[in-house]
Amino acid sequence: MTDQIIIQEAARLVADGISVTFPVKGRSMIPFIIGGKESVILQRPDNLKVGHVILAEVGPDRYVVHRIIRIDNESGRITLMGDGNIRGTESCMQQHVLARATHVVDPQGRRRPLESRGQMFKARIWYWIRPFRRIILAVLRRTIRKYKI
Repeated sequence: MTDQIIIQEAARLVADGISVTFPVKGRSMIPFIIGGKESVILQRPDNLKVGHVILAEVGPDRYVVHRIIRIDNESGRITLMGDGNIRGTESCMQQHVLARATHVVDPQGRRRPLESRGQMFKARIWYWIRPFRRIILAVLRRTIRKYKI
């Protein structure tokens, strides 16, 4: 079964109102989500706001779980950026948002919210310190690799 089929099935279930626990790959959401180790709980993409983490199709058969950094209500375009990215963004139209990630699930099954006031505040600060992310991310990635977090 391909990733595309799994993503499409998850999107179908979410559209039907069913929450889906979805494994995340990659390192683009460090430090808030550790790909390959943690999963996210996906729900319907209602009431999207800057700071929300979403699953979106950003190109033909290209999907990302990234944070919204801008919403242009006139054009319907949403700009995304991974928390683990230093620069570079993706964008999609609102109709290409498949789901909203509301919680992170660690390997022990513990949940932590992505949209609590505290987490949204941390994410906002993290976004504004982009020039210094390179140093912090280098340390985090080495720590994750060394201790197999």
